[in-house]
Amino acid sequence: MPSERRTERRRRIEAAFAEFRRAVASALSAAATERARAALAHARAVVELWVRQDGVDRALASRELGAVLRNPVLAPVLREALAEREEIFAEWTGRGPAEIAELVAASAPGAASLPWERWLGTPGRHDGAAPVPELWRVGVAAVDRAPVREEFPLAVPFLDVAHLHVSTTYESRAAAEGLVESLLLRVLGHFQPGMVQIHVWDVGQLTGALPGLYPLTRAGLLTMHDPTQLHVLLDELAEHIRRIHTSVLVEGHASLRELAAATGQRTEPWRVAVLFGHRERLKDELHQKLQRIARNGLDCGVHLVIVDIPITVNSPVETIDLVSGPIGRSTMTGAHATVRLDPPPPRQAALRASAVIAEEAVRRRSRVCSFEDLLPARTWSCRSTTGLQAPVGYHDGQPVSLTLGDASPHVLVGGPSGSGKTNFLYAMLGSLAARYSPDELELYLLDFKEGVSFAQFTRGRKDPSWLPHARLVGVNVNTDREFGLALLRFLTEEMRRRADAAKRHEVTKLEELRAEDPDGRWPRIVAVIDEFQYLFSERDAVTNQAVALLEDVARRGRSQGIHLVLSSQDVSSIEAFWGKPAIFEQFILRVALPKARRVLADTNDVAMELPRRHAVVNHESGVRLGNRIARIPDATSRGTFDALQVRLWEMRSPALEEPRLFDGSQIPRLTEVRDFLALAPGGEGPPVALLGQVIDVAGSAAKVSLPRGPGRNIAVLGSSARDAGSVLAAATVSLGRQHAPGEATFTIACLIDEAGAAGEQLQRDLKEMGHEADLLDLDRLRDLLADKAERITARLSTSGAEREPPHFLVVYAADAAQAVLERKEPGAPRSGVDNLRHVLRHGPELGVHTIGWWRGVARLRAMLPLGSTDEVGAWVAFDVHGQELASLAAGQVITWSPRARRGLFFDRFEHARPEVLIPFDVLEEAR
Repeated sequence: MPSERRTERRRRIEAAFAEFRRAVASALSAAATERARAALAHARAVVELWVRQDGVDRALASRELGAVLRNPVLAPVLREALAEREEIFAEWTGRGPAEIAELVAASAPGAASLPWERWLGTPGRHDGAAPVPELWRVGVAAVDRAPVREEFPLAVPFLDVAHLHVSTTYESRAAAEGLVESLLLRVLGHFQPGMVQIHVWDVGQLTGALPGLYPLTRAGLLTMHDPTQLHVLLDELAEHIRRIHTSVLVEGHASLRELAAATGQRTEPWRVAVLFGHRERLKDELHQKLQRIARNGLDCGVHLVIVDIPITVNSPVETIDLVSGPIGRSTMTGAHATVRLDPPPPRQAALRASAVIAEEAVRRRSRVCSFEDLLPARTWSCRSTTGLQAPVGYHDGQPVSLTLGDASPHVLVGGPSGSGKTNFLYAMLGSLAARYSPDELELYLLDFKEGVSFAQFTRGRKDPSWLPHARLVGVNVNTDREFGLALLRFLTEEMRRRADAAKRHEVTKLEELRAEDPDGRWPRIVAVIDEFQYLFSERDAVTNQAVALLEDVARRGRSQGIHLVLSSQDVSSIEAFWGKPAIFEQFILRVALPKARRVLADTNDVAMELPRRHAVVNHESGVRLGNRIARIPDATSRGTFDALQVRLWEMRSPALEEPRLFDGSQIPRLTEVRDFLALAPGGEGPPVALLGQVIDVAGSAAKVSLPRGPGRNIAVLGSSARDAGSVLAAATVSLGRQHAPGEATFTIACLIDEAGAAGEQLQRDLKEMGHEADLLDLDRLRDLLADKAERITARLSTSGAEREPPHFLVVYAADAAQAVLERKEPGAPRSGVDNLRHVLRHGPELGVHTIGWWRGVARLRAMLPLGSTDEVGAWVAFDVHGQELASLAAGQVITWSPRARRGLFFDRFEHARPEVLIPFDVLEEAR
């Protein structure tokens, strides 16, 4: 029994194991089947991907992939691809050619797409502004495998989009030349003559290529280059690309196309370089230059048409391979379409068309551009964030622009008298003012000539308009060099203010500051100084300070948006700049007018041959490669700048203040001075006497504060009764304006006959203001001084004395009383001179201030205590030489020569050195 049981158990185990083996075998067979199925599916997917990527024809032509496709297992993949391709070709036949024809018609309007018979011979009218045709017709194409062979127009991208590369065989070289000639004629026939310039280089011949375009050479639109000088052409193109980037694309635009879209005009013509080779690679150096031009040229309007020169460039290039005559392939249509070029225009038709275009170019070039041509279509449409750019003239019908920015921050303008400097400045300022609003641009204008060239920019008697951009206008300042110094000081302070703001916002340039502080007002500043050499005409302190300030502004102004425009007849004669080339090195932008010397580089003498009303505009520090010759339109005649100014004035904001006019030939009126109008009784602090106007940008008054303290007296020195009387009257009237009637006492002493009328007028002015004013003669003055001296002595010796109202003693020709005052009266404690000295020394502490006129420094010192000048805290000197004033200015060396209607002002409590003063014209309405 046990043996039977074991046998049965063994049988069951063997049966179960056999069943297990069958199950495992079945599972392994199923897995192998699935694996084979998955491998086949994967193989088909990979092969399908290869076929779709490479195309059926290329896949079959490939040795590896072709063998795979011939495998019967993978045959369905090939059949599906072929069927899908046939379906696509069948669908293409129905609508493809029509759609492409519509696309070409929309993207290539006008001469860019029409058959040549319909456009050839008429000069184009497109001014180069957007939009520019994106495609240009060159022929027709047809899909090879389409059931019905239907042709559609073939157009290639060109201007601003791509270069063109043409490869030929020996049989198709003539067709390639016809393609290039036809394409260029289309381009030339679409745009205004002058907007496209052609350069042709043929390695095998001087003048054989493109004969139908030869008439263009008369107008300078076609240039044939020496076969051995390809490097010269490439260098010129590279230099042009660099100039565009540094001088034109300065407002953040990436390309000329983008700039034209933003501004509405094309400022630079296209340059098309046609290069014919012989199927051999260029030398490495030339090939590298060609690569750089191809890579950077499209943004700068430089395009290449390369025939039979092998190239490898990282730039958009459209390629046409001509296999047999005009038949070939193109990258625009791909391998499945055959290209057939349009037949070129007949030779005589092409010559006639080129001649017409050349004639129109000559006509446009000979047309005299007007001031209106410089103005934009939309006024105040530009932003000055990255710089300023505006046309100043025209060359060959194209605008020549001037650019102020980080790359070319300052302008140096040179030309002899009569060469047109003022006209150029008007053209430049008008072009800038029309493009940039007063929030984007401020102008500070200074003319050292004896004239009023810039006075037009301010309100006139007949014309109430003024230039909204102008903040300061200075004319007739040839004898007031201090005004030029004041302008440079103002610019220095403005640089410091902007630098502090930039530091707060953690930026370094104006462009960054405007981005960080969009609510702030940070316009670019252009300071124009005409005949600036007068500022440095003397060897004195003014010249030394001006040189230091000019160097500082020229060096640091670029980052703060402050630009200088200096105009001169001859910069070489400025001795102050000898040995200081760093100053002129900052003036990257040079403008040379006819017969100008030493403005451009020493080896650049183009200006010597310029005709009238022309200028050389050079953004490259004057080197010859940077020359651009421009014809400057008339900007000074009636109806030019004056008409523009009226238009801009009418557009101004009502809150915009008028510019300040400083006219060196005019005397300022006291009643029109802002500091005088601000005076009123009850003001804080001690009273202030206004003596005249100092020479600064703000037109500030020369002020002397008169607190109750030692030395607060005022002396006027010199023999000019008119000037001295103006100062005395201005000081007295301004003091009267600060006191209510009865709050102050005024005494006027006229000690010479010629001062009598001035004293009487001053008395009337004070009385009309409500003040009591006594008018004294010499005898009464002696009694007044004696009385004042006694009262001062009594008050000094009595503590707690009641404070008396201020008393202002105005003395005309005080030195005339010396002989009389020196005599001591019987019984008097002091002589009259001693009383005067006592009043001068102690009176200011008790509110008694003397404002006196002495007709010489020695005469003043004779009436002061021996060796003392402390009694006179402030003085104004007329017709007195500087060396005489040293004792009154703490021993300073004063280089001053008398000038008409100018004085020297010094307040030893406020000033480090004396400054120039202009006496006021004090009228009856001063009250």
